[in-house]
Amino acid sequence: MELILNLLGGLGLFLFGMNFMSQGLQKAAGAKLRTILEAMTKNRIVAVLFGALFTAIIQSSGATTVMVVSFVNAGIMTLTQSVGIIFGANIGTTITSQLVAFNLTGVAPLILFVGAVFIMFGKKPMVKKIGEVILGFGALFMGISMMKDSMTDLRDYQMVLDVLGSMDNPLLGILFGTVITVIVQSSSVTVSILLLMASQGLMDLPVCFYVILGCNIGSCTPAVLASLDAKKEAKRAALIHVMFNVLGMVIIGILLAFGMEYFEGFILHISGSDVGRCVANADSLFKIFQTIIFLPISSQFVAMTRRLISGEDQEQKEYQLLYIGKQNIFSPSTAVVETTQEIERMATMAMENLQLAMEAFFDGDEEKIARVYETEKQIDFLSHELTNYLVKINQLQLPVVDAKRIGGLFHVVSDIERIGDHAENIADAAAKGREENLEFTKKGEKEIKEMHEKTMVILEKSMEMFTTLDRKNLPDILELENTIDFMERQLQQNHVKRMAKGKCSPMAGILFTDLATGLERVADHATNIAFSILEEDPEELR
Repeated sequence: MELILNLLGGLGLFLFGMNFMSQGLQKAAGAKLRTILEAMTKNRIVAVLFGALFTAIIQSSGATTVMVVSFVNAGIMTLTQSVGIIFGANIGTTITSQLVAFNLTGVAPLILFVGAVFIMFGKKPMVKKIGEVILGFGALFMGISMMKDSMTDLRDYQMVLDVLGSMDNPLLGILFGTVITVIVQSSSVTVSILLLMASQGLMDLPVCFYVILGCNIGSCTPAVLASLDAKKEAKRAALIHVMFNVLGMVIIGILLAFGMEYFEGFILHISGSDVGRCVANADSLFKIFQTIIFLPISSQFVAMTRRLISGEDQEQKEYQLLYIGKQNIFSPSTAVVETTQEIERMATMAMENLQLAMEAFFDGDEEKIARVYETEKQIDFLSHELTNYLVKINQLQLPVVDAKRIGGLFHVVSDIERIGDHAENIADAAAKGREENLEFTKKGEKEIKEMHEKTMVILEKSMEMFTTLDRKNLPDILELENTIDFMERQLQQNHVKRMAKGKCSPMAGILFTDLATGLERVADHATNIAFSILEEDPEELR
């Protein structure tokens, strides 16, 4: 019983360390790495190299492929661009077993101590995140040490040796690797445990090679699960990951069946007869071999996925999210990116609705008024869903940069929803004007149209600043806000003079006044959207 408890304790510590280190890395550098990931996809070879490096850093091919699936779903990355990153991710995930093979268990306590010091005494959030990475790294090797000691004692149990020895059938080995990896959701963990078992003489090398192939298939689970809620292009990206590993398993499995003796001898030769190192090297060589043979035909992979998952996405229902998961969150590292995409879509609806409401105000088109009301319902739906989604992701371990943006995103959703309300108010005014057959002076109409044009400009510049996180539009936005404030006051004064001269009816005057006030408030909301990315006090900037 003590042996089993020690083994499970070591496994738990290993899994904790692996997860803690991966999350720490993603929180500390996730946003920067994500930005680079978006850019490094134009060249296939560069994409493979960066996919490998990116995965080696965050220690999780599952996290990388889920991120890629979410990018494809959001339209940030094309399916063709995703192939190189996916191939590279499969190579990068082997770094964990290579680290385990170095056997750093002797210095694990020191690594734990350094990580704890960083977490407890670090004042800056980034220092604490680095401490989490170091602590996770130390916990990983402490877990390895415990498992290694327990596995040494396992050799005394004949029943265990008989069970493990019965897996000399290649299909059983592949099935075992697949099932265990699906359960733990990480091929890195499974291969690392396999490495320890092989180094303790519990599993023969030939069996390990087949288990590795099964681990590769099981590693596809996170991406497949993430794609279930996604668009067809994202499903195809997940399928590319599956095809890479399944076809690789078939090809390598056939080669092993006819040349196991030669491959085993080669691995032993390059690994210095270190059995644990043999497992790590075999894992890396399999992935590199697959990438070498599949990269030249990557376009065929894309074509094949389009045949297997044919057609295009059905036209979206009226009230539906496009970029964020309906049932689950794709990945903490991309949650804010997807939310921003959805917010941008909501803002586009609000801006188009404002334009439509203004047209209806002047031409009295009943159909346009009805369309404004219908679109406002969609905006309200998005506001509700996005707010709930932001509450949900605010509870996650997000990258530091993304965590800072959450508060601003709540306010932006609210500001866009209010812009939608103002468009609805203008539609109400349009309906009232149509009912009362009200007319405005040409001078007043010209003034309000000029104010509307400037309001649309400030909206466009503010949304550009929000989505790009670039401050270059800030001076123009501040100037436009001041101009629109002045225009609102000037329009009110001019209209009062026209009413005093009897050039405009009282009811038309009320609608005109409400319209000018509404546009000025829309400009205020636009400015708030731009300010959401800044750290300075908005009042000081004004």
